[in-house]
Amino acid sequence: MRPNIHTDFILSPITDILKDVVSASAGIGSGIETFTLCDYVMQSVFIRMTGFQEQKMKCVCWEMATVDYEYRYEFTRTPLGECSSYSEKQKIYRDLVKQIEKYGLEFSKIDIGKQDILKTTFSDILDTFSNTNLSIWAQKDFLNFQTISDQIKDSHFASEKGSLFSDASLRKMYEEHLYRQRNRIAHNTSSYQQNLPTLKTLIDEDFKYENYFVYFSILVLIDKIFIELYKKYLANIEDKGN
Repeated sequence: MRPNIHTDFILSPITDILKDVVSASAGIGSGIETFTLCDYVMQSVFIRMTGFQEQKMKCVCWEMATVDYEYRYEFTRTPLGECSSYSEKQKIYRDLVKQIEKYGLEFSKIDIGKQDILKTTFSDILDTFSNTNLSIWAQKDFLNFQTISDQIKDSHFASEKGSLFSDASLRKMYEEHLYRQRNRIAHNTSSYQQNLPTLKTLIDEDFKYENYFVYFSILVLIDKIFIELYKKYLANIEDKGN
C-alpha cells in the first residue's frame, strides 16, 4: 500500500515560502526608509523555512515507519528530536537511502539528478530575489551568495558513501552558521547579546557565510535532495507491490 498521508506535503517545494515573501513585500518599496525591515523579514522567512523542513523530515520518518515495521520499532524506540540539526537530517537521509536499498535498488543506481538539483537550487534563489527589494536591502549579501554558490559542486552532497553533505565546508555552513542562526532566532538568544557584530567578527573570513541567501539556498538544496529521494522511495515500494 502506498504511503500517502503526508506525500503531498513531502513533495511540496520549500521555495513556495520564498515566493510568498517576495509577493508579500513587493508593495513596501525599497527606499531607505524600508531598510529597517530587512532583518525582520529575513528572520521571519528563515524561521518559516526551517520549521517547514523540520516537519517534512518528521513526515518522511512517519511514512517510512508506516511501511516498514522494523523501522517503526527503531524509530519509536529512539525518536528524533526537532529534526533541525545536521546530524538528524543526516540520519534521516541515510534511513531513506537504506529503505530504498531494502526494496531492491542499490544506492549506486539511485539517480536523483544531482546536477539538475544544484543548478535549479541556485537559479531558484537568483530568479526569486533578483530585482526585488529584499536583494536591494541586502545587496552585499546577495552578491556574496552568488560567489559562494559557485564554490558548491554536485560532488559535495548525496554521496555514494551515504553522506547528505560530503563536503566539509558545506557541512560547516550548515552547522556553524545556518543552524546557529536558527537557534538564535528560535530561542531568542540574541535578545541579551549585542545587536551588531564586533570588528573582529566582521574581518573573519567566515563572516560571509552569515548570509540569509546562503541559508535559503542550503535549505532549498536539502529540500530538493529529499524530494527526489522520496520519489525514488515511492516508486520502489510501489514496484514491489507494497
